[in-house]
Formats: sequence, structure tokens, C-alpha cells
Amino acid sequence: MNVILRRAVALACFAGAMAGAAAAPPEGEQIQVSASNLLVVLRETPGANKQDESLQPFGRITAQLPDGRKVEFEASWYQYLGDMHLRLVFDGLQQVQSALPADLQQLHLTPEQALAQAVHNLRARYGAPVVEPWNGGLMLVRGKSPDLDSSYFLDREFWEQTARDYPEGIVAAVPGHGELVFARADDEDALNSLRFSAAALFAAERGARVSSALYLFKDGHWSVFQAPQQLQDHANADD
Repeated sequence: MNVILRRAVALACFAGAMAGAAAAPPEGEQIQVSASNLLVVLRETPGANKQDESLQPFGRITAQLPDGRKVEFEASWYQYLGDMHLRLVFDGLQQVQSALPADLQQLHLTPEQALAQAVHNLRARYGAPVVEPWNGGLMLVRGKSPDLDSSYFLDREFWEQTARDYPEGIVAAVPGHGELVFARADDEDALNSLRFSAAALFAAERGARVSSALYLFKDGHWSVFQAPQQLQDHANADD
């Protein structure tokens, strides 16, 4: 795989609003490009509010190399839902490396198949998600790697099983890399607590932000329950 392209992918992870993405592997670390090594991370797309869960390619990205040259490339990043996009990455000992579309072609995987494989690998490597009571009627979702807790938002099997106890649905927040919090959709007090807690966590995260929106899981799929904060502020200003 082209070394310059790999470095560009890593450098872009630190650029502007896209900060907090997959980083360059440490010098000398060889990260395995294989289906069994795929993982997935969620990141913020400021200003977006996508209404469905389909995977929409992020498009070409521009990055500046240390010598000042600018390169364009396309990574396996996809607009997902609300103000979130997902990134398919390969796991390393200390860092992760963004997957390129050519990597998925080499592995004979569609983006949807790669996402399913990445979630399977997440469970196999870092454990099935565990639900823990929090405060104000809220519940936390945890795995064995705190920085990847937000990725369990993509574990549909987990949410389908959890939703059996919540016939009116689940409302979840993913404010940062290490936070995934939810409440019953029919518990207004818990929802108010979720709104407050999610906004506070999102404001505190800065470089590790994922989403300022709230999401409803019902009938087997996610939808936007409350629009991202920037769009809410804009709507309030127009009133």
C-alpha cells in the first residue's frame, strides 16, 4: 500500500474539525491489513444532520504533508447518522490505521460487510458491551477499551436485545469517544437528565467529540431523536 497515501490518511486525522481520527502507527509498527483486524470508530461531522443510517462515502480528503505538499485521497470514512460519521480502521498495538477503499476491495468486502466484520471484531477483541446504571435513570454502555465505548452504538445485535425491555424504544447519546449513555424513551425525567448530561459531556470533550444529537432506537433501527446542538441553536435564533 502506498506509504505517502498512508501518511496522508494519518495526517488528515488531526486536521481541523476532523481531529481525533485514526492516527499514524508508531515508527516501525506494521499494522495488519486483514478482515480479522478491522475495527470501526465514530467521529463528529460538524454541521451535519443525516436522517438515515445508510453509509454515504465521505468523499475525497485533502491533507498536507510535513514538506508542505498537499495530497488528496479517499479513506473508508462514511457519513452515518446525525452529525456522526464512521471510519473503518485496522487495529495496531498502540494506534489504529485508516482503511482505504482499496483495502476493502482487496478483502472482497463491501462497506456494509466491513462494518459488520468490524463490530464482530470489536466484540471478540474487547468484549460484548455491558450495561451499568448511572445517575438520573440513565444507563452506561461499557466495553474493555474505554476509547472504543462509542463504537458499541453500531452493535445492532446488542441494541435489539436491550430494546426488548423497552417497548417504547431507547434514546441514546454518544457525546465522546468513551461515552455511550441511554435512557428509556418513555421516561421523561430520564430524558431530561440525558439531555443535560449529554450536552455537558459533549462540551467537555473538545478534541474527542462524537455527537451533540440524541438518537432513538426503535423497531430495529436508529433515527435522530434530537437534532445536533449547532442546528438547534440556529433554529432557536430563527424563532
